[in-house]
Amino acid sequence: MNLVDRLEAPIGKANHGLAWFSWALLLYFRLHVASVFLKSGWWKLNNWETNLTIFEYEYDVPLLHYEAAAYLATFGELVFPVFLVLGLGTRYAAILVQCINIVAVVSYYPTLAKGAGLALHQLYGAMLLTSMVFGGGLVSMDHWLQRKFARA
Repeated sequence: MNLVDRLEAPIGKANHGLAWFSWALLLYFRLHVASVFLKSGWWKLNNWETNLTIFEYEYDVPLLHYEAAAYLATFGELVFPVFLVLGLGTRYAAILVQCINIVAVVSYYPTLAKGAGLALHQLYGAMLLTSMVFGGGLVSMDHWLQRKFARA
């Protein structure tokens, strides 16, 4: 057994062990981002008049009337994260939540850039990108459905 083979065996085992835990990371990313956006949507829904005022005077949503933007943002923040939590259509849900994230950054950039808000949205974007690339992982409805219907 040469040196390369001796080094490759434990590295391969370590890589396999770490890859097995990817489900936990994917689940954490989905749940964390979903909780942030669900809380935001819930706040919008419970403070509707304030929400409309903020959309009218503070957010600069491009191409949309402020009221339409408020309805769409609230809908998106309450519906799409549920799919992330379930891991159902994970890649598509992540794309849709990422669109909300991007619009939030574009609309509120001057304020976000002053504090840590921009960095948080970049973190959410990275977590969503991971879900877009790798899907929901082992602990997801996508995985369960794939296994159930792949057998048939």
